[in-house]
Amino acid sequence: MADERTAVVVGAGIGGLTAAVALGRRGWDVTVLERATSLDPVGAGIALAPNAVRALDSLGLGDPVRDLAALQGPVGLRRPDGRWLVRGDASMVGPEPTVLLHRSQLVDLLRHALPDDAVRLAVTVTRVDPGGPGERATVRTAGPDDGARAELAADVVVAADGIDSPIRTALFPGHAGPAYSGATAWRFVTPEPVPVEPAETWGRGSVVGLTPLADGRIYCYLTATLPEGTRFQDEVGELQRRFGHWHDPLRALLDDLDPTTLLHHDLRWLKEPLPRYDVGRVALLGDAAHAMTPNLGQGGAQAIEDAVVLAASLRGTPSGGELVSPALAAYTAARKGRTQRVARASAQVGAATTWRAPLLVQARDLAMRAVGRWVLPRAAQRLDWILDWRPPVA
Repeated sequence: MADERTAVVVGAGIGGLTAAVALGRRGWDVTVLERATSLDPVGAGIALAPNAVRALDSLGLGDPVRDLAALQGPVGLRRPDGRWLVRGDASMVGPEPTVLLHRSQLVDLLRHALPDDAVRLAVTVTRVDPGGPGERATVRTAGPDDGARAELAADVVVAADGIDSPIRTALFPGHAGPAYSGATAWRFVTPEPVPVEPAETWGRGSVVGLTPLADGRIYCYLTATLPEGTRFQDEVGELQRRFGHWHDPLRALLDDLDPTTLLHHDLRWLKEPLPRYDVGRVALLGDAAHAMTPNLGQGGAQAIEDAVVLAASLRGTPSGGELVSPALAAYTAARKGRTQRVARASAQVGAATTWRAPLLVQARDLAMRAVGRWVLPRAAQRLDWILDWRPPVA
């Protein structure tokens, strides 16, 4: 159709799929390109704070997410021996709950909100040309064989290709890329052996988080302060050695852990911020634009916000895309300051979890025990600028 506005989204993660849904809701013809051969299984657990759920509400997906998810109940911070440093309920950190679900559930929900033929799997993007004045962007691809090579023209290209984004590297060749945070992380989802109260446990340079999901499973994440790239021949055995003596039910979870379900990634972030999130007709989104540590639970949330704001920024562009570049500049203006501030705040929170010196850790724990119940709600109030975000009015 002559009046169609076309978009190519590179990457079928949470940010890319949300962008595809958001653009589709505004009348764009969207194609999603994903180099993986399948979207399942995807990741482990994810917590969606109120700002992310509101963004999904604007797409008509907030209630389906709530139907799939557990609502955050009690919250707290513990020591490895199980003693509580801070204990309370979700009302201490705000009136609206955070919802907890498996990443694959969210990916499935977003995928099914798109037309059946919108997502193309096993497609590798080899080059993106952002286009010059009056020109459309082009995306060159390769499939499993030479016959699958193709070139797609688009009014806009959304680079949602992750923390190691090849598109970001090509568009900003002088950028330093992701920086190691100092911590590595393991994640898994497993049946819940006994009722578990949601909490984080802070040790010496290590953290464990236990979060029950609505389907009866538990999401567990563990971090350790190690040199970048550290890996172990027996990853489960290493976790048992490091964390098996911590409080219940951690030992039982690790003893029953299937090694094939365990994910291990170094925690990296874009410490050096990008100068902008748009080049020509290309917009960067999510980890490709502002990868952050998970300490505030905002990585996925900020990608979802990006997607909704991007679609809103493009709402006035006519077919042919003459106004795409100014619209993408407006997207950068709306997102750059906020997302980079969130990334810095998350890194600052994470720094305290990497402390290893015994006296420093002891002082940290004593301070949390002494003033934790007073500090927690006030600390949450300091995050109101993140959680109180509202999506653009249509």
